[in-house]
Amino acid sequence: MVCLGNICRSPLAEGILKHKAQQKNLNWQIDSAGTGSWHVGDSPDSRSIDVAKKYGIDISQQRARQLQAKDLVEYDLLLAMDSSNYQNILKMASTEEEEAKVKMIMNYFQPGYNQNVPDPYYDSDGFEQVYQMLDKACDKILEG
Repeated sequence: MVCLGNICRSPLAEGILKHKAQQKNLNWQIDSAGTGSWHVGDSPDSRSIDVAKKYGIDISQQRARQLQAKDLVEYDLLLAMDSSNYQNILKMASTEEEEAKVKMIMNYFQPGYNQNVPDPYYDSDGFEQVYQMLDKACDKILEG
């Protein structure tokens, strides 16, 4: 799960997918990162923590990290929250195989639309909307 700073959208996506995978007894390695380094080591935004908690998911122990080139090797799938993140991840890819691992997360819910998950950082009301979008996408990811 990849967004810009790894404090709003991608921690929510990580928490939601981990929660759903655990409920299905799937042994998936799920992580999140940001393309930028501004928040490395920080907790998720308190508004992300609060909206996740509302749905029984605890993301408070997550810590922001920056995406690294090795992530494109180690992970099977890198899910971008928006087109800017998508392009930044692709710039890190060194092979066609790595490029093929990069997807827009909302394409799981609405294939081919390339819909961005809006960054709620400057809009406190946006966190609920972002949660709902990611929740739907994560359900589709689990459907395979």
